[in-house]
Amino acid sequence: MTKPGKPLLAFTMGDPCGIGSEVMLRALVNRRARAAARFVIFGSEAVLRQVAESFDLRFPRMTRISPGEAPGKKGGVLLLDEIRCAPALALRGHATAAGGHASIAWIESAVAAAVRGEVDGIVTGPISKEAIHKAGHEWPGHTELIAARSGGKRPVMTMVGDGLRVALVTTHVAVRDLPRAITRRKVLETLRVVHHDLRQYFGIKRPRIAVCGLNPHAGEAGRFGDEEKRAIAPAVRHAREEGIACDGPTPADVVFTKRHLARHDAVVAMYHDQATIPVKMIAFDRGVNVTLGLPIIRTSPDHGTAYDIVKKGIADPGSTIEAIRLAAHMATCRRRSR
Repeated sequence: MTKPGKPLLAFTMGDPCGIGSEVMLRALVNRRARAAARFVIFGSEAVLRQVAESFDLRFPRMTRISPGEAPGKKGGVLLLDEIRCAPALALRGHATAAGGHASIAWIESAVAAAVRGEVDGIVTGPISKEAIHKAGHEWPGHTELIAARSGGKRPVMTMVGDGLRVALVTTHVAVRDLPRAITRRKVLETLRVVHHDLRQYFGIKRPRIAVCGLNPHAGEAGRFGDEEKRAIAPAVRHAREEGIACDGPTPADVVFTKRHLARHDAVVAMYHDQATIPVKMIAFDRGVNVTLGLPIIRTSPDHGTAYDIVKKGIADPGSTIEAIRLAAHMATCRRRSR
């Protein structure tokens, strides 16, 4: 296990062809980020130095460690650089097989360290689905890979920003497929995960959860769809019988009003945009993607590789800094709950 004090976080660089290395460098010299945690970088020193030189960024002092070396025994920013990356990848600005291979390898190494208890959590840089597919990997994204490697049976994508926490029953599903994708079992499992993890990772002893409907007016008693009657309401009733404080289904245009949010600690939304739009509205540059339902802590900035601005040196580290601070907070809450 890691030593007491500031949490030790694994910090993966993400796709080396994207902005992950730039926001990593900017975050590592940020006072709020450094005050929150210590770091083990899973990435390429060659790529990081290339980015630092290109944009005249400060390069933090790093101590190299070897695979299998216990990172908790050392201080400062540690670097595990086990994947050979050409420095030119830093400013490539498009998906490559080399970038996809590196990003997957760093994630797998970081997850393994977290499962072994060598780090307190993981902050993942943005990856490209196209790049990892070019490298021959079929993972849809971070969440599925991390769940598989860590043993998480019901990962729940959750968006956090400026006090708002919104968990998703479904993630990347076409709108036309939503009615079939939303089942009583999925809604109930999501409620169980959110209830448990709000207590363990957020220090909320008695979580209060609001549940969105899928259809306008939450179906209007079945006039605009039966998903509320068929799946959502029964799941809410079952969860309440288990002692989970939840209510709904409530129309989304009511759930996200200030008065309603003030009475709840989190919202369970039915689909992707129902959750992400309100979070991005209030915390566009500070939103964090959290994966609940795992045996490890994982957060990520709420943005992608941004290939279009890779060569401009203007990437905003705000979301990454908040992802670091949230992962550190979750690790601290977990320590206190044990």
